[in-house]
Amino acid sequence: MKIVQFFDDNGICLAVVKNNTLLPVDFDGDMLDFIEQKKEPAFDKTRILTDQIKFAPPVLRPSKIIAIGLNYKDHAKESKGAIPETPLLFSKFPSSLVGHNAMISWSNSITKKVDFEAELAVIIGKKIFNCPSEKALGAVFGYSCSNDVSARDLQFGDKQWVRGKSLDTFCPLGPWIVTADEIEDPNNLEIKCWLNGTLMQKSNTSQMIFSVAELISFLSQHFTLLPGDVILTGTPSGVGVFRTPSVYLKNNDKVVVEIEKIGKLVNTCHVKNLQSFENSTL
Repeated sequence: MKIVQFFDDNGICLAVVKNNTLLPVDFDGDMLDFIEQKKEPAFDKTRILTDQIKFAPPVLRPSKIIAIGLNYKDHAKESKGAIPETPLLFSKFPSSLVGHNAMISWSNSITKKVDFEAELAVIIGKKIFNCPSEKALGAVFGYSCSNDVSARDLQFGDKQWVRGKSLDTFCPLGPWIVTADEIEDPNNLEIKCWLNGTLMQKSNTSQMIFSVAELISFLSQHFTLLPGDVILTGTPSGVGVFRTPSVYLKNNDKVVVEIEKIGKLVNTCHVKNLQSFENSTL
């Protein structure tokens, strides 16, 4: 099942995707409520085309977004980093989330080196702690596409990654969640990233250093994972910073993350003026 979250005049709605048609779910709540209540979807009679909606991130209020660094062998090689002996963790703030077709935006007064990172996202479906790897996939609600957008000048200048990874709009997620029952092996999916129609990243999740099950198990040994938590599982080689010359995102660039059996996450870039506090919409 592909389940999408979108905005309408009344707030957040859920729908199941069938081809290019949405079947709205008769449910009072958002995706996190749906995951926690473990309900089978009931549909109303409305039919909506996917090009008629404003996509929301598949999860809007996770308790945490956990990201994994250097989890593909080819990416570790291009960055001249050592293969990690244990997963390398960092976090992205939930306020960085945006959905399919939303803008990735930043101010040049904050960063001038914005990069793309195609990643498989895992959405946790139940509360777990100290979960063995052989049972870890049973805790997954589903999978989505993600883009771990990164301000490289902040990331490398700070010598820790949270600020450079957590600017507003720096965690595109979507376009929907494909439930775990439809993906037998999350470590056998082709993953690609396109920039303005040029293929920049192409790999397979089989190239992960730590598998999805191993990541879930490792994380759950250290802190409780909750329904709706998002795990970004790392990016393959081809990111902009390690190219010669380096390639950074610019105004009006179009980034597409494509993952086999899930779909395409599309976002356009916008370089903006930094708003004053008084003009902020927050």
